[in-house]
Amino acid sequence: MAPRVSCFLLAVLFSASCRVITSSDRMCSEKEANKTYNCENLDLREIPDTLPDTTEFLEFSFNFLPTIQNTTFSRLTNLIFLDLTRCQINWVHEDSFQSHPQLDTIVLTGNPLIFMAETSLNGPKSLKHLFLIQTGISNLDFIPTHNLENLESLYLGSNHISSIKFPESFPTQNLKVLDFQNNAIHYLSREDINVLKQATNLSLNFNGNDIKGIEPGAFHSKVFQSLNFGGTLNLSVILNGLRNSTTQSLWLGTYQELDDQGLTSAMFEGLCEMSVESINLQQHHFSGLSSTTFRCFTGVQELDLTATHLDRLPSGIEGMSSLKKLVLNVNHFDQLCQINAASFPSLTDLYIKGNVRKLDLGAGCLEKLENLQKLDLSHSDIEASDCCNLQLKNLRHLQYLNLSHNEPLGLQSQAFKECPRLELLDLAFTHLRVNAPQSPFQNLHFLQVLNLSHCLLDISNQHLLAGLPNLRHLNLQSNSFRERSIPETNLLQTVGSLEILILSSCDLHSIEQQAFHSLGKMSHIDLSHNSLPGNSIDALSHLKGIYLNLATNRISVIPPHLLPVLSQQSIINLSHNPLDCTCSNIHFITWYKENLHKFEGSEETTCANPPSLRGVKLSDVELSCGITAVGMFFLVVFLFLLTILLIFSVKHLLRWKYQHI
Repeated sequence: MAPRVSCFLLAVLFSASCRVITSSDRMCSEKEANKTYNCENLDLREIPDTLPDTTEFLEFSFNFLPTIQNTTFSRLTNLIFLDLTRCQINWVHEDSFQSHPQLDTIVLTGNPLIFMAETSLNGPKSLKHLFLIQTGISNLDFIPTHNLENLESLYLGSNHISSIKFPESFPTQNLKVLDFQNNAIHYLSREDINVLKQATNLSLNFNGNDIKGIEPGAFHSKVFQSLNFGGTLNLSVILNGLRNSTTQSLWLGTYQELDDQGLTSAMFEGLCEMSVESINLQQHHFSGLSSTTFRCFTGVQELDLTATHLDRLPSGIEGMSSLKKLVLNVNHFDQLCQINAASFPSLTDLYIKGNVRKLDLGAGCLEKLENLQKLDLSHSDIEASDCCNLQLKNLRHLQYLNLSHNEPLGLQSQAFKECPRLELLDLAFTHLRVNAPQSPFQNLHFLQVLNLSHCLLDISNQHLLAGLPNLRHLNLQSNSFRERSIPETNLLQTVGSLEILILSSCDLHSIEQQAFHSLGKMSHIDLSHNSLPGNSIDALSHLKGIYLNLATNRISVIPPHLLPVLSQQSIINLSHNPLDCTCSNIHFITWYKENLHKFEGSEETTCANPPSLRGVKLSDVELSCGITAVGMFFLVVFLFLLTILLIFSVKHLLRWKYQHI
């Protein structure tokens, strides 16, 4: 009883008085001191006086500026980037940006423009990027031509433009990006395209316009970086119109199902007279697919056939030895051999992600792809009791393998012996059954990244990661340790080269002090979403300069002797912990406020105790832990009772000695 009373008296004695410091002012947020500010959606009608004159990057969207004049931003003479999205701008007057010689990007997206003066864009010495998306423009004559000699990108999407005929005075010589997506352009004439002849390596976007006609010769001898005709129903119109042109990338796909007649061999005839490196045909259908369908694809290096309803690729395809990258995502293959990989002997990248049917890997289906470096088979319901040497036979140069989000895979010892040069292996969300006492990864001496998150692994197996001398990044999220603790002897002892370790959501309740002693090169540790107490930090005492994520644990009090461990780290996240904001934690709270620059998630780093401060940011709490008047009263009472107790004790001791003389 006495100890309980003493504890109660001490608690009252050092009871804290608390004060919260908050600010309700609505101000622009600072992203980089004196340079970058965000003033979005603050219902502003002018530039706030609090913005420094040195501001260079300003996000001012979703405010109210119906008119822009030469005085609107005149004070901010260092502006480089200005975003005025959806500010209800109707008028842009003469010399509106006269005071901004360094301005290179103006974003006017979503403003119902009625008038732009011919000299409205005067002032910037090198205006490079102009966004006029969804501004109601129907004619390119609306765009002022003064001071656009250095313009590199012009975005005109989602307007009412029906012709791409620019005024003769419009400077196009430096244009690199010209975006007309989602307008009303249905015909391209030779005159329209000739205006762009001075532009080199231009990326031209007509996505969402459904081009119905191109004048013959319009693109003759023209060279482009990329052409986008996505959403066009009749691809033969596009390919015939592009004869004798050159482009690095040709995008003919769409993001939604089209009611087209299906792609036939005849539709690709125009491609035989083009020079194209990359073609995208996603979401189209093939009709009468045969080996001759790809007759004009001989020079293509990248081919994207995502969601083209393929259940096989025909055998006997010839002339595609230049193909380096093939994308077959979201199709209907039953077995990997149905892609007839031997037709593409030079492939380095193969993607079969999200196959609609359960995909059987077969045996040696890719063995002819001796140059394959990247293979993505994720989200394809792959299941195998013994993976993966037979299935990945002869892939000696494979560097990237993604088998994540599949059905259970059984792994034997040296399961990836056929892929000895792997640098990245992703097995996330695939239930792994390790059927050997030795590591299934032990021959992967070049492996740098291993993702084993959500694999339902028994990670108490100390040999699981043996044989990975160059492993840098390890993700073990949502796997479980026995007894909910990381012991001193564990699987991490064999991967001393680790730099990034993710152990979030592993149901950890404790970490032994020497659990990470072999990890001397760490730069990033994620221990979030566990149930770790504050004293778990002691296991990190030998590490310095790391990013440490301890969010969403059970940390309430951090003892003073552990503050040096935190002091030597670079970035720390303690958000969503039940932090104690009483005097029992005063040393940590004081240190925290002095080191706010080290913490991320400060808005969510809040108090849980006492109830009066629950939800208050830790940085806003002030504690006064001196002796209060009430505490002084109880101290006097406590000392009085202690004195009486001592007197009676001494008296009793003397009486006992006297009786036993």
